[in-house]
Amino acid sequence: MTQKEQDRRIDYIEFPVLDINAAKNFYSKVFGWVFQDWGQEYTSFTDGRLNGGFAKAGTVKTGGPLVVLYALDLAGIEEAITANGGKVIKETYDFPGGRRFHFRDPSGHELAVWSDK
Repeated sequence: MTQKEQDRRIDYIEFPVLDINAAKNFYSKVFGWVFQDWGQEYTSFTDGRLNGGFAKAGTVKTGGPLVVLYALDLAGIEEAITANGGKVIKETYDFPGGRRFHFRDPSGHELAVWSDK
């Protein structure tokens, strides 16, 4: 994407986390994200489309914008989330256009996963 095409679009998302290695382990196993470490207190990731990072923090505030991920296999992702230390906090429900559920990652961030399948 050119700089002009990227202008005024979300470019990067950053999460404060309690444990960098736990975050890397969770997101790589569940979502297949790839990481690049930048010292012991920061790692960047790519999900193949969007880039972001995890910054080591002493505390994590939850809330704020809801990050929503897409998955072809909603049940499979839900199983992977719980098997890798995440917790489903809102069971799968239907909405116009598909189905989704919400979960907390190991640092306590709430995210959602949706599918049109």
